Amino acid sequence: MASLGELTAGIAHEIQNPLNFVNNFSEVNSELIDEAGQEIDKGNISEAKTILNDIKENAQKISHHGKRADAIVKGMLQHSRLSTGAKEPTNINTLADEYLRLSYHGLRAKDKLFNATLKTDYDESIVNIDIIPQDMGRVLLNLYNNAFYAVAEKKKQQTGNYEPTVSVSTKKSGNQVSISVSDNGNGIPQKIVDKIFQPFFTTKPSGQGTGLGLSLSYDIIKAHGGEIKVSTKENEGSEFIIELLLG
Repeated sequence: MASLGELTAGIAHEIQNPLNFVNNFSEVNSELIDEAGQEIDKGNISEAKTILNDIKENAQKISHHGKRADAIVKGMLQHSRLSTGAKEPTNINTLADEYLRLSYHGLRAKDKLFNATLKTDYDESIVNIDIIPQDMGRVLLNLYNNAFYAVAEKKKQQTGNYEPTVSVSTKKSGNQVSISVSDNGNGIPQKIVDKIFQPFFTTKPSGQGTGLGLSLSYDIIKAHGGEIKVSTKENEGSEFIIELLLG
């Protein structure tokens, strides 16, 4: 019950922030519309146009924060919804590769200037493993998106010969399969490593992340009877390792 209370408080806090912006900008816009009307009555068309531009900017802010609240709600629904998918024999190498390309090309579509080196090392001895492919795909997509975000941020800060690189590997050892996703970004500060799987915790700027991706990934891997771990060094990069038991 204590953790449920914390989660509820977290949801309320996260949604309250964008809602405050929506409410405040809506009130300001109502006042500005009245002011614009008064200026038009006075024949001050130039002043009225300036006010209308302010109204337009506020409307964009309302839209931005409304979408943020929507993303938080959708993220929570993903958390609470039990997966309807069934486990099925899946080629983890193919799945890992497909979602890597999906993530990379998705980011390239948003930012034509973004480039990264992709390195893959798949253990071909892995036979099909029983997983829920849609859920595992969601986990991989989140890890890839985070890795690409990390290297893109480092690239912005670097002026030298830094080469953004995201690496993916799979390995079978006994009755266990591991999937590694690593990057050569800035890494995760040691003081926050223990918090990254908590709901709503994010290192991204406001509006760029809900802080639910890793929390949801953790839940999905646990539901598969597996584990997800992180190894990171500041200024050098991070590695996320998923470990799944066979059979």
